[in-house]
Amino acid sequence: MPSDAVVALVLAAGRARRFGNDKRLAHLPQRGPLLAATLATLRPHFGEIRVVVGIEDDPVHLGIAKDIGTIVAETAEQGMGASLAAGIRMLRDESQAAAVAVMLGDMPWLSEATFALLCSRASDRAIVRPFYRGQGGHPVLFGRCFWGSLEQLTDDEGARSVVRRHRDACIEIEVQDPGVVRDVDRPEDLAWARHSGG
Repeated sequence: MPSDAVVALVLAAGRARRFGNDKRLAHLPQRGPLLAATLATLRPHFGEIRVVVGIEDDPVHLGIAKDIGTIVAETAEQGMGASLAAGIRMLRDESQAAAVAVMLGDMPWLSEATFALLCSRASDRAIVRPFYRGQGGHPVLFGRCFWGSLEQLTDDEGARSVVRRHRDACIEIEVQDPGVVRDVDRPEDLAWARHSGG
């Protein structure tokens, strides 16, 4: 059953210039565009999904289904922190969720078990982080009492500063899922997926 206690917020406002073109549209075998594939992995687990996009983005062109809400980050060029802050500001008014799962738009390889485990530990006063072989990954689930801090972010650091300030509230979960750390920065990052059919 999809979680109503946790809303998924997908950061997808960046065009990823390092990739060479719009990586959100990069094709995965049997799965379609990268961003759409990531959203498909979230659907079974979250009753609410919101995608943060840039001011010039067309959700239809990006393959975002009509029933998934979008949030426009007008200052997305400032970096991931600005995109996250824009998303949280909108969620504060629109969602009653106890926690938000902050997800990147280029991570379509997480397992169902990982989502279920992370959501089972979520609360309004906890920060839940997955780790794979000691490396921190996504999604990171922030309880509602940390949303005010997330709204203040302005740069490209993302939410690391919020995590550092609230280490006592962090629940770190080691998972056997490389999908929590596997994202796409360059075209070669997709090569293994094409070979494996994933």
